[in-house]
Amino acid sequence: MNVRTLVISGLLAALYVAVSLAFQPISFQMFQFRVPEILNHLIVFNKKYIYGIVGGVFISNLLFSPMVPYDLIFGVGQSLLALLLVIFVSRFIKGIKGRMIATIIFFTFTMFLIAIELNLALGFPFWLSWMTTAVGEFVVLLIGAPIIYGMNKRIQFEKWL
Repeated sequence: MNVRTLVISGLLAALYVAVSLAFQPISFQMFQFRVPEILNHLIVFNKKYIYGIVGGVFISNLLFSPMVPYDLIFGVGQSLLALLLVIFVSRFIKGIKGRMIATIIFFTFTMFLIAIELNLALGFPFWLSWMTTAVGEFVVLLIGAPIIYGMNKRIQFEKWL
């Protein structure tokens, strides 16, 4: 990892943490709309964004989660798994829009890990938790896709790392 990647990853993690703090009341528990998850779309531009995103999730869960030990395992694990799946399938998907759709699908589906976490930590029903967290993730990423896509036209995320 070069210095540029390290700095951009640190800034991305800090942005994730700052947005998590701003939206903390709606970012945890069974009904969650974790707004900084919009940043997951950056992975379609360069796989090196994984460092900043996962770092941001880790720090946010460490600082703000009411279930820290569980969130450090399941929350970080869910993000890492979904990001790695997107990186893998991106080799076969041409175009940014298709990759963003894959991001939405993988992150929404892998919310079953968060449902397991909520079931183990708080006794919430698995199926209901999966549905509510998946819907929240889907909505946030669906709204975020055109935002990140539009920002890329000006910023060109693929050239940053």
